Amino acid sequence: MNTDLFAAHESNVRRYGRSFPTVFTKALGATIWDEGGKNYIDFLVGSGALNYGHNNPSILTPGIEYLASGNILLSLDMYTAAKRDFIEVFVESILKPRGLSYKIQFPGPTGTNANEAALALARKYTGRSSVMAFSNAFHGMSLGSLAVSGSASTKDLGGVPRHDVIRMPYDSYPNEAFNSASYIDCVLGDPGSGIEMPAAIILETIQAEGGMNSASAAWLAEIQRICRKYGIVFIVDDIQAGAGRTGDFFSFEFAKIEPDIVCLSKSLSGSGNPLAIVLIRPDMDIWNPGEHSGTFRGNNLAFVTAGAMCKMWSNKQFVASVERTAINLQEHLDRLVTKFSSLIEQKRGRGLMAGLKCRSHAVVGRVHDVAFENGLLIESSGPNRDVIKVLPPITITDDELNRGIAILNQALQEQANGNCPSIPSPSDLASCNQ
Repeated sequence: MNTDLFAAHESNVRRYGRSFPTVFTKALGATIWDEGGKNYIDFLVGSGALNYGHNNPSILTPGIEYLASGNILLSLDMYTAAKRDFIEVFVESILKPRGLSYKIQFPGPTGTNANEAALALARKYTGRSSVMAFSNAFHGMSLGSLAVSGSASTKDLGGVPRHDVIRMPYDSYPNEAFNSASYIDCVLGDPGSGIEMPAAIILETIQAEGGMNSASAAWLAEIQRICRKYGIVFIVDDIQAGAGRTGDFFSFEFAKIEPDIVCLSKSLSGSGNPLAIVLIRPDMDIWNPGEHSGTFRGNNLAFVTAGAMCKMWSNKQFVASVERTAINLQEHLDRLVTKFSSLIEQKRGRGLMAGLKCRSHAVVGRVHDVAFENGLLIESSGPNRDVIKVLPPITITDDELNRGIAILNQALQEQANGNCPSIPSPSDLASCNQ
């Protein structure tokens, strides 16, 4: 397939095209096809922006009907029927069943737009300037989001210093013996620590780009307690881990916490259309009209597909199916960790947001290449790119999941010099996992 035009005219900054050197044309569910007709199982899903799979008919059909009816597409922050319907279903299907009450802000349509808005509001609300963030965090590619990200690969982007950020160790960093929450409580309460009181603490419950590091329920509850104690705004960046990725709609539900601000984007629209929202504790909604803006905050097509996605969470059969699929994936990965202990250190993540921490980035690179050759899309994460991210759609069928795991098994088997078939089928899965 001819990719010369991309190399000739597209910026050197392109990444995924280099990782997957083919030209894709069609997609449905967890399967995508290139223009040569080859199909691939997608364990990448738009880096978590397609949790509900490609072209999910339950989500896409209302969008197609909306497009065909001459309805408004861009509305800034004006009132529209599509926005009203989305707000209503989000409140009724997502917030109320979880006992949550938030005001909804529509910033620009990306995750980093949501994080920038959250940080700005926290600073306005508290009158403080600094923000506490964590090792290995990633919050986006605009300057404020980059400032609170922890990756060495992003710290110099933008060409300006990163001010007003207090960096702290994430849960279990650098090891299980260190209690970072206790340390944070200590330095904030000690006037001699040299640590100023921050406006906010921002965190991901699972650090996707940071290596699929997962915070415990106890640690998250302690961070919330610390925020309440010192009057700090507690922000959860749920952009990649939210919208169903962990098996619950919000990734923090398992910890029984209630952040002051929650940022959502990526899979919020359910369709790949850009959409972001900031959920704000009602008493903190102190914005003046027009004080924060974004031209594309009124993406009505995304409102329609997002509403269809939210309705799915009112279906008990759908919720049970997601829970079952999460269990299946975790069991598959447990078998891989046991079988390939010479290559894999540990399983990471939760639910359908999982990772395999390998013993070297070279293993991950080769597994990536062999998997792609055999029809599976995966990517790496972590500061050393030594974690295989496993992000299938939460709606993936058993056959698609089995096939994807079989291909991943074969790629690992090749690294371990095994004898599984070179191009596995779902029927090979049982023998490969023995």
